[in-house]
Parts: sequence; C-alpha cells; structure tokens
Amino acid sequence: MSVVSIKPETSSEEETKEEKIYDAIIIGGGPAGLTVGIYLSRARMDTLLIEKAMPGGQAILTEIIENYPGFPHGIAGPELMQKMEEQAVRFGLKIEYGETEEVKVKKDKVKIVKINNKEYRTLTIILASGAEASKLEVPGEEELRGRGVSYCATCDAPFFKHQKIVVVGGGDTAIEEALYLTKFVWEVTIIHRRDRLRATKILQERVFANKKINFAWDSVVTKILGKEKVEGVLIQNKKTGEEKEIPCQGVFVFVGNVPNSKFLNKVVKLDQKGYIFTDDNMMTSQEGIYACGDVRKKLLRQVVTACGEGATAAYAAQKYIEEIKGVSYR
Repeated sequence: MSVVSIKPETSSEEETKEEKIYDAIIIGGGPAGLTVGIYLSRARMDTLLIEKAMPGGQAILTEIIENYPGFPHGIAGPELMQKMEEQAVRFGLKIEYGETEEVKVKKDKVKIVKINNKEYRTLTIILASGAEASKLEVPGEEELRGRGVSYCATCDAPFFKHQKIVVVGGGDTAIEEALYLTKFVWEVTIIHRRDRLRATKILQERVFANKKINFAWDSVVTKILGKEKVEGVLIQNKKTGEEKEIPCQGVFVFVGNVPNSKFLNKVVKLDQKGYIFTDDNMMTSQEGIYACGDVRKKLLRQVVTACGEGATAAYAAQKYIEEIKGVSYR
C-alpha cells in the first residue's frame, strides 16, 4: 500500500476544517457510530463524527433495552446512548451536526464528505448512518402523519391517553412499543399480516397476557381513515379478502426499516434494499470505507451487534490509517 503525503496540522487560524485531513470521519451517531468514536479516539486518531439530529440513533427512542449485557434490569435507551456519547467525547471525539449530502473518493486515497455545503477530507470513512422506519404507503398515511399516525411510541404515547390505537407489525419493535402504549391508552389492536408473531418469545408471552391488547391476524392496513385526524383504519384479511374498519385515534407503524444510504450514490456496493455489503472486517467494496450498524446488510439488528461491528470497523480503520501513514506496527 502506498503512503499518502499528509499535510502537517498547524495551529494557524487560517486553516479551515475543509483544508485539514481527518484520520476518520464517522457518519451517524447511533450505537455503532459512537462505539467507533470511542475506539478511534482512544487510539488517538483524529476523528470527526457527523450526526444529522442528535446522537443515539433509533436506540434513543427505546423506552427500555433489556438485552444489553451488564444491565440485569435493563437500561433506558436515552440513558445508554447518553453514556456512550459522554464516553466518546471524553476520549476526544469531535461531533458536528448536519446531514451528509455526498461522499466522494479521490485518487490519492483521500475521501470527501460533504455536509452543510462544506467538504471535509479524511483518510477513512465509517458509515454508521443507520435506518429509519418504513412506511405503509397507503392512502391517508402521509396526510395524517403527526395527526394520529406515528412511528415512535416512546415519543408520542402521552398524546393518546385513554384512547384506542392500532399497532401495525409483529416484530420485536412492534410488540415492545405496543406494550409501552398500554401504559397510556385504553386499548391496543395489533394488526399483523401473518397468523403468528415474529417477536422474541418473552415479548410474545407479555403481549398475550396483556388484557388491553387485541389482535387482527392475517391482515394488512389498506387505508387510514380521517380528515383532520385519525379516525380509524380499513384492514383486509389476506386469506379471506374480507374488509373491516377498526375505529381508533392513533396508528403506530412498525413494519421494518429503510437504510439511510441514499447519499452514497453508488460509492459502495448495496443490496436491492439499500443495505451496504461488507466483509468480515466491515470493509465495504471501496477501500478505506467501512460500514457498521443498521445500515449494513446482516442478520441481526440490535444495539449489541451494532457495538460489536463498530469496534471491528474502528480497529480495521485504525490499521488501514497506520498503513497509509507508514507507521503501522510490524
């Protein structure tokens, strides 16, 4: 691997962020990105994390995380993410806010990340941009978003006190959020396109034991009803074709995720859904660019797997940077 000539850092006030070359830029501040930040900062790599909103990713929207090792009684998502952020910053991680607009690769191994109409140069990029909630793509969904249609129970549950709501989905997130909603609402109807749930067994046990929760099996939402606010949903049974209206004041949608990878513009190889392909070391199809967390194509999307991938990506990136600079330990 050839050694790149790196311009020495100076203390001149004339040097701008755009002119310097970072060792690494992390795109995304969820569990994966923050773990990368912790590892690279401890390795004394000059690292910048770019986050479009606030660090924490989807985990910050989770009321309680029960399966993260070391917390036998669980830990609130926001609390865990705050601790991760504090830990990374303590080791020297720099965080800048803005939405990544473009990623480019130059011939001299330097990469470009464009945010807020500024270009930042770096030797490596770690893609940890995560994913966002999928939409149902049915009539009424977009029109009533924020007026009864929601994708985050932790955020919006208090607005639905003593009301009837529906939850769409059958995975862990849907069931966790349905259980959380029962603390506020009178009744929850879970609408699932199959005749059984995909969620973890312990969550299934809890949801089946909850008297506030009903089920509409083998069914899909075909329309969300209401003019100024949600008044109900129209569902169709996939086996019988029968249509039925369920009156409700809220619709919470948890039917999967869409990876935040549009800004990559064919820089790295993606699957048909937009998830990033990597090797075992989290390297993408582009040398010097790594991916970890929910944006990566993989089997399991959990906080614990995101952290493990983040650690691997950070270590691989560190070795790559040291090779480029000609300071690798041999």
